[in-house]
Amino acid sequence: MSPDVDIVIAGGGPVGLSAAIQARLAGLTAAVIEPRDGVIDKACGEGLMPGAIPLLATLGVDPEGMPLRGVSYRSRRHRADHLFQGGPGRGVRRTTLHRALLNRAKELGVHQIEGRVTEFEQDATGVTVNGMRAGWLLACDGLHSTVRRVAGLERPQPRSGRRFGLRQHFLMEPWTDLIEIHWTPHAEVYITPLAPSLIGIATLGVAHTDFGATIAGIPGLARRLDGVEPADTVRGAGPFHQRTSRRQIGRVLLVGDASGYVDAITGEGLRLGLEQAGLAIRSIVDGVHYERAWLRSTRDFRVLTTGLVRLATSPLRGAIVPAARFMPGRYGAIVERLAQ
Repeated sequence: MSPDVDIVIAGGGPVGLSAAIQARLAGLTAAVIEPRDGVIDKACGEGLMPGAIPLLATLGVDPEGMPLRGVSYRSRRHRADHLFQGGPGRGVRRTTLHRALLNRAKELGVHQIEGRVTEFEQDATGVTVNGMRAGWLLACDGLHSTVRRVAGLERPQPRSGRRFGLRQHFLMEPWTDLIEIHWTPHAEVYITPLAPSLIGIATLGVAHTDFGATIAGIPGLARRLDGVEPADTVRGAGPFHQRTSRRQIGRVLLVGDASGYVDAITGEGLRLGLEQAGLAIRSIVDGVHYERAWLRSTRDFRVLTTGLVRLATSPLRGAIVPAARFMPGRYGAIVERLAQ
């Protein structure tokens, strides 16, 4: 039976659209199945690391945003800054990024199908999804991937130490061109410039972390926000830690957050997702071994982020920012490796 499309993609977020765009640029037909219509928002830090910018450029996508020169770790008494060596990142509103990818996908003729992938069947020559026959299925359906679970690739997730994200936007002029990461006793707070009159603030902490109370615990930030109008309500996401047994079974490939995630603490999840989308298409077109390529591309992220999360959830948490300040070379090397 000949396929209706070469690739069907579960999930129409940035990673799913990136995979669809790359499929079309490689000469393949692609369909994206997504239950939500139009532009999709998500609770995230919204800072694109420098390595993500050229990946988007290869797709023909250049979203508007604010330049980010580096990262600033801050606690009540210490501060450690690192400026990106390979050029700036960019603060981009998630809806702005999604709209740019959505328009590009439509321009290239990606089929958009409203629906949700809850089951599929595969054989030696293809996959049947929602009545559609495809050569391959890419699971780009996020942290809580249904395809991952149905495919039997999901490992039990840890119950202790689970961390969640909260995000809200504020109508004010950014005061910095760095991603500020404030380390409080129980959460991290990310401040990202997004537009000339808009900033995004995200918190990362354990379940039931109170957004307002966390902000109030950072006196300098609380003073800046005093009387400032929020642009929207608080939005949440998580838990972030997701584990998988492997990333491919037959003609089904897990891509982006669906393929497993350690934590959002280092901020390059989208860069990894874009890279994995490219690896998935290369595995289909050129026969690249996806599992090996996935392990290689995520190795540093998994090692460094796992180590940082362990420190952040241990009694040594309070030493992270002082250590970054007094060991700038080590701190900068870690930031650079993750940023690129």
